[in-house]
Amino acid sequence: MSPISSLEPANASGRSITAATVAGGPNPPTNPWDSLASRILGGERLAESEGLAILRSSEEELLELMAAAYRIRRQYWSNTVQFYFLMNAKSGLCPEDCSYCSQSKVSSAEIPRYNLLNRQQILNGARIAHERNAKTYCIVISARGPNEREMRAVEELVPEIKRQYPLDVCACLGLLSEEDARRLKACGVDTVNHNLNTSEDHYAQICSTHTYQDRIATLRAVREAGMKLCSGGIMGMGESDQDIVGMAFALRDLQVESIPVNFLNPIEGTPLAGIRALNPRRCLRILALYRFANPAAEIRIAGGRELHLGSMQCLGLYAANSLFLGDYLTTKGQAPEADYRMIEEMGFTVTREGPG
Repeated sequence: MSPISSLEPANASGRSITAATVAGGPNPPTNPWDSLASRILGGERLAESEGLAILRSSEEELLELMAAAYRIRRQYWSNTVQFYFLMNAKSGLCPEDCSYCSQSKVSSAEIPRYNLLNRQQILNGARIAHERNAKTYCIVISARGPNEREMRAVEELVPEIKRQYPLDVCACLGLLSEEDARRLKACGVDTVNHNLNTSEDHYAQICSTHTYQDRIATLRAVREAGMKLCSGGIMGMGESDQDIVGMAFALRDLQVESIPVNFLNPIEGTPLAGIRALNPRRCLRILALYRFANPAAEIRIAGGRELHLGSMQCLGLYAANSLFLGDYLTTKGQAPEADYRMIEEMGFTVTREGPG
């Protein structure tokens, strides 16, 4: 019997979850994860007990788990990879106290601090995104929410970017009102990023200046305005397995199209600087969980992948189908040439298209 049977997390009815119950029968096949993948592809929704079993699976099962996640990924995304390119258009100066963030008011991290970049700098970022074959250009500001000057700048820049380059534009501007969301839709923004970051139960442990419900309200405003949702989280912030599964299901319930999975980069000067809770195998299990829970979603390996996955980054793409290319907000990323080589060596191709 598979080693998963010894873990036995309880499901909602109080029954233990074993390899047999994950596989859906009393005589589990050699790879129960493959049977679970078949059920997900058949339209079933992942149960909490099954999500916990994924996170608690044994080392011996890891490759079987990734192979099963790949079956789901391949069904929706074939062997394609999409690139996102980030522009940190306003750095630092944020009044919020998010404990993971080097740009927050409680951070003493040595980072660049500047107000909104000028028009040409943001357009140059779009040019680089296009040259690097990115599908999406992400314009990010550090703020509780955008002020009027920042909103007007985005409204002026987005149409110009889209006239010059075949890029989707994603705006990450903090908390948004319903009117903000309507204005972003009207100027041509395709997607808004606003991460849940963690579960509702854990949220108060990482931020006190706004709530989980504030973030939900922003996502609902974006959806009501007719834009796509980009929302994910940061793993390794002291959350429990239940928190990780809970956020995966919250994103599923919101029908989020694009899910960035970040792994905490414990930057010196932030309250979470001392946390070291991840290893490459844990990260791979998390990516597999998010694929099983959100089978059709675009799942992106985001911040911290170089630090925590290291030489195992390529395995992450058996669950995920998207990457950030280049640097992140205040930390360096892997050289684009290394990502191009990794994707080619895996037999994958870069695309700007949607699900296959």
